[in-house]
Amino acid sequence: MLYLDEEQVRRHLRIEELIPAMEEALIDFSAGKVTQPVRSVITVDPPGGFFGMMPALTPDGLGLKVVTFYTANAERGIPTHMATIFLVDPATGTPLAVMDGRLITEMRTAAVSAVATKFLAPTDAKILAILGSGVQAQSHLEALRPVRRFEEIRVWSPTKAHAERFAKGIGAKATSAEDAVRRADVVVTATNSKMSILRGAWLKLGCHVNAVGACRPDWRELDDDAMRNVVFVDSREGAMKESGDLILSGAKIYAELGEALAGKVPPRANEITIFKSLGMAVEDIAAALLVYRSVTETRSPR
Repeated sequence: MLYLDEEQVRRHLRIEELIPAMEEALIDFSAGKVTQPVRSVITVDPPGGFFGMMPALTPDGLGLKVVTFYTANAERGIPTHMATIFLVDPATGTPLAVMDGRLITEMRTAAVSAVATKFLAPTDAKILAILGSGVQAQSHLEALRPVRRFEEIRVWSPTKAHAERFAKGIGAKATSAEDAVRRADVVVTATNSKMSILRGAWLKLGCHVNAVGACRPDWRELDDDAMRNVVFVDSREGAMKESGDLILSGAKIYAELGEALAGKVPPRANEITIFKSLGMAVEDIAAALLVYRSVTETRSPR
C-alpha cells in the first residue's frame, strides 16, 4: 500500500487533467452511477471544528476521505481544511493507497468550479471578481484561467490587508465587495462568512457565480436575491442538508451540474447562474485515482 504526502500528491496532480476528470465525475454522479452517502459530520465544540467522513463507490474506484474543518486554524497559521484519502481496489477490497487530501480538496474544488464556469459563464468573459483571499481564492484563479481569458481581476476580502496582499500578488485590484462584483462576468465567493456577503442586486445579466463557502446549514454567502436566480448544485441531497444558502433562502434548485453537462437540462447560460458547490466524495476519489495512476505508472518497470 502506498503512502503519499502532500508534496508527492502535488507532483502528480495536474489541473489540465483534473478539470475533465471532475466533469466526468459529476456526470457519473448525476447519472446514478455512483454510490455516495451524504457526508457525515461530527461537530467538535470546543474548539468549534468539524470532522467529516466521505465514502464513495464510483465506476472506477472505491474510497473514503476524512476531512477536518477548523476556521480558527487561520489564526494559528495552519490550514483550515485538512484531509486524508484512503483508496481501495473495488474488485478485491485490497487497500491501495493512503494519501494526503488537503491539496486534493483544494484543487478539485477549484477544478469543479472551472467545469461550471466553462459550461455556464459567457464565452467572452473578461472580468473576474473573487470574494475571499485564502487558499480557495488562489486555487480558483489558477483553475479558471485555462477556461476563460480574464482581462481584469478584482478582489475583496473581509480583512482589507489580506485582500490587498492577495491582489498585489496576482496583479489584481483590491476594492469593496460591491465594486468587485458589479459588471463582473464571473464571481467566486470563497470565504468563511456565516452571513451574506454577495447581493443579487450587484449581479449583471449573464453573470456566473461559483459559491464555494458556507458549507453548513446555518451559514451563507449569498443573499435571497442572488439565490432567486438559476441555481445549480453538485448534489441535490447534499445541498438540501448542508447549504445554508439554499436552506435559509428557500431557493429552488434548477439542476445538478452533472445533469446539465449530460444535456438533460438546458444550461440557461444567458441568465444569472449560481453554482453552489459543497464538494463530493466522488470528486475526491476521481482526483486521488489520477494521482495513484500517475505514481504507479512512474514506478512501473519499462
